[in-house]
Amino acid sequence: MKIAKARLIEPGENNAYGIFAVAVSFFVFAYSARFGQVSILAYYGLWLPLIFLDYRRVLGDYNRNLWIFGFAVFACLSVFWSAAPSMTARTGIQYLTHVGCALIAVRVLDIRTLTCGAIAGTGVVLVYSMLFGVYHLDPLDGTVSFVGAFASKNQLGFYASLGVYFAFATVVTLRERRIWLVASGIVGMLACYALLASQSATSVLTTAAVVSAAIGMRVLLRLSPKHRKMVFIGGGVAFVAFIAAFISSGGTDLVLGAFGKDSTLTGRTYLWQQGMQAAADNPYFGVGYQAYWVQGFSQPERLWEEFFIGSRAGFHFHNTFIEAAVETGLIGLFLLCSILIITLFGQLKRFLARANDPEATVLFGVSVLLGMRAFVEIDIMNPYHVGSFLLYFAAGKLTLRRRSVSSPSWTDEARVHRVIYALPQAGR
Repeated sequence: MKIAKARLIEPGENNAYGIFAVAVSFFVFAYSARFGQVSILAYYGLWLPLIFLDYRRVLGDYNRNLWIFGFAVFACLSVFWSAAPSMTARTGIQYLTHVGCALIAVRVLDIRTLTCGAIAGTGVVLVYSMLFGVYHLDPLDGTVSFVGAFASKNQLGFYASLGVYFAFATVVTLRERRIWLVASGIVGMLACYALLASQSATSVLTTAAVVSAAIGMRVLLRLSPKHRKMVFIGGGVAFVAFIAAFISSGGTDLVLGAFGKDSTLTGRTYLWQQGMQAAADNPYFGVGYQAYWVQGFSQPERLWEEFFIGSRAGFHFHNTFIEAAVETGLIGLFLLCSILIITLFGQLKRFLARANDPEATVLFGVSVLLGMRAFVEIDIMNPYHVGSFLLYFAAGKLTLRRRSVSSPSWTDEARVHRVIYALPQAGR
């Protein structure tokens, strides 16, 4: 049976395949440590073969994407000075190819396919955790929390955050109805339960913040782009002033106390201090990508022992910027921050400048979530991680030459994409 290429690579017409590919990718990102290399090969098998169908359309003009590859290429180059060259070489190539898969997804998926696929994938991930999950005792604060099928409650919390946000985006931003309305409701409730069961303060706070931001964006959409910018700037200044006053009045301790945390954030401030000291030893180039947390090295062995990490794996500095500085130095930190900042403000600019752009609205919320979590997690630094996949997807969408899409229907959006792909000057 011959399958038309449009059903696999044409945005808006490949809904079935695109949703399936995103859902399976989310599941692989969540549980590749459990299912091993077979799951990783399945992930590559979903995206890389699309190149052979129409490489010009699927790959596009990579000259416009060079800034997106900056950190990944530098991570690979760090093998030349890495403290663990074999580890850096392997993980660097994994990260680079992971970025490539995300950029392939950029060319073949529209925002509705991604969002519905995220709903399906997050739902499967959470159901699997509910069926096969366990509880873990945190030896640092003595609390027992549900970690699902993960090794950390924060990872379960992250998928729960994504479930809540994408459920909101599907119903409110994209105005999906029928089966996706029901699916979003189920996944949203399941995600809320997972948030509460995980007791992850990071995930609860960031979820509340990003949903609040999404609601504010819906209000701003009622205004013209000109007035939208003015209100956003005024609201931003007021928000910063409120946060400063809240912190100065001791509000931080009040919030931490509500989640059973102290001012050390369960030892994270000490961990950050150790990370900054490690970064100072190799300030410009770092010790090499993924070359710090290696068994047998004295410093990580000491930290694993102090934080009761018996597996001696899966640990990090709980801060993207510190982790990047330790592994890739100030150069790598600059490259990674550039991608995050350009993506965040690029999607914000699109949201503020266009009358109605669902893609920018959804991806700006994703960027905000990743930006907030960067201060306490390393979601965007690892290969085969949902955070890095979403970051590079959002970044890649900024490089496409496209027209404003204001219609909420699948067919109209597909028609817009077909017209764009047909334009010779678009370099597609």
